[in-house]
Amino acid sequence: MTDFLNTGVSGLIAFQRALATTSHNIANANTVGFSRQQALLTARPARGTALSGLGTEVSSVRRIYDQYLVGQVQTNTSAFNRLQSFHSLAAQVDNLLAGGGTSVGTMLQDFFNALDTVADDPAGLITREAFLGQARALTQRFTQAESRLNALDRDVNNRVSNSVSEINALAESIAQINGQIVASSSGSQVSSDLLDQRDNLLTQLNGHVAVTTVQQDDGATNVFIANGLILVRGSSAESLGTTQNEYEPTRVGVRFQNGTEITSRISGGEIGGALDFRREVLDPARNALGRLAHGITETLNAQHREGLDLTGLQGGDLFAVGSPVSLASAFNSGAAAVTTSIDDITTLTTDDYVLRYDGAVWSLENSETGVAVPMTGTGTPADPFRVNGIAIEVGAGAAAGDRYLIRPNSNAAAGMDLLVSDPAKIAAAAAIIATTSTANAGNAQVSVGQVIDSSHPNLLNTVNIVFTDPNNYMIGGTGPFPYTSGDPIDFNGWRVEISGTPQAGDTFAVSTNTAGSADNRNALLLSDLQSLRMLDNGTSSLGDSFGTLVASVGTVTQHAAINRDAQQILLTDSEQARLTISGVNLDEEAANLLRFEQAYQAAAQVISVADQLFQTLIGAVAR
Repeated sequence: MTDFLNTGVSGLIAFQRALATTSHNIANANTVGFSRQQALLTARPARGTALSGLGTEVSSVRRIYDQYLVGQVQTNTSAFNRLQSFHSLAAQVDNLLAGGGTSVGTMLQDFFNALDTVADDPAGLITREAFLGQARALTQRFTQAESRLNALDRDVNNRVSNSVSEINALAESIAQINGQIVASSSGSQVSSDLLDQRDNLLTQLNGHVAVTTVQQDDGATNVFIANGLILVRGSSAESLGTTQNEYEPTRVGVRFQNGTEITSRISGGEIGGALDFRREVLDPARNALGRLAHGITETLNAQHREGLDLTGLQGGDLFAVGSPVSLASAFNSGAAAVTTSIDDITTLTTDDYVLRYDGAVWSLENSETGVAVPMTGTGTPADPFRVNGIAIEVGAGAAAGDRYLIRPNSNAAAGMDLLVSDPAKIAAAAAIIATTSTANAGNAQVSVGQVIDSSHPNLLNTVNIVFTDPNNYMIGGTGPFPYTSGDPIDFNGWRVEISGTPQAGDTFAVSTNTAGSADNRNALLLSDLQSLRMLDNGTSSLGDSFGTLVASVGTVTQHAAINRDAQQILLTDSEQARLTISGVNLDEEAANLLRFEQAYQAAAQVISVADQLFQTLIGAVAR
């Protein structure tokens, strides 16, 4: 009778536990990361010589869980958040450079269109004023673009700082749950809810940065970051912090609180995407934009100086541009000053460099790849280091181990400005003009002439070319020089060509273009600079350079969007696969609820029958 009663009681308790487990599943059907649980019933064996068992009991509550699928969710979460962060930032650069009527490309085209208008009407003040307006708008667009890139750089800083705070909070929570799991584990039975909470925290952690995990024998999980550095060990968590870049204090990186720098080792998640954007899009775009600003400034200024304005003076510089920057490392012990300037715009690249001193020799390397870059020169003001279009001067006081970040282009767009405000100061005319004497007896003709050295002190002096015979000429009282039809004649910073057959005494004059108010030769040459290939060793024009920049950023942004969308599908599929195994099916749980309820009622009926039999036995004995 006692066994009969105990069997019924065991069933009652077991099915009560099964009902509690089912109701727990139903209550958490919408809980993020919850894994369905199942009460496992086992028969209680008979004791002694009894043939029948002693009922049932709940041996454990199983967590319906697939470690591989959960790992896929965490990995895909890290990859998706990285691409989402990267794309959201890159798309802003793409819109800045190529989107709408106020993009840099549109402004550049409007600038050269206005220059063409000046060439059509070189004496008109209205067209000159319109050109200055477009030139001013172009410089403003460059500075605004640089300002926007700086804002995106600050956005990266904010994302890194916020992610570091979130990572610290999540790591601490994981460590606490590790401690609870170890303390609450009974044999091999661990709280399923604690395991779910830890997995959910690990998924959130992967949303900020890629991590790896290792399960310990006691149930705790160790978490590693930055290719193997410990973040969580058992019930203790390391703390991350932000750090200033050694060259640019305004840039934020990541370190452990013990000082270990890990910025370059971080990957995945939102923080990884932001840092990848800075390295792969932001810095290259800023450098390419800066080189374009240098190209516009250097080439247009040089050509403008070769012309003559409406007041009869040589043209000055049209634009100013930000100078290259040389940033000393915060770890330098020496005090040497390093200055950088643009030496040759045709060979200038978009790269940044690190200049190092080993105590005896200076060396240069690409800041991104670390590849050594050969230099010429000695680094003195008279003989600076020269490399890829820049000149580097190094002062005294350097110590072994000192290093400097050389950024030739990063500050150029920010410092771009228009230097001409008077429309009469636009040098649309050529500075010199060559003429043929009407008294010449031969049929030789001279070209109008061109300036090849605007800085020559005698450029505007009047010079006569007088032929002593058909094969020789005097120039400026010097000579004679042999004459070949069509050969260039260079003198005082200008060049002319005489073609035909001259006679002795024939004279050609080169003088200041004083009557050049309607001359548009320099304006045409300025306009031609848009398509003249003077960058990348003569393979790219200003338009090509900007087109390459836009295409590069656009391609990276498009690929990021495609990869993000593909990764989102993978993430959704992995989450669905996890839910298929671990998710709560309310229909199934409702059926289980009815099944366990009926079993519970049946167990209660067994107890009721046992009670009736016991009462009958009591009554029989009492009589």
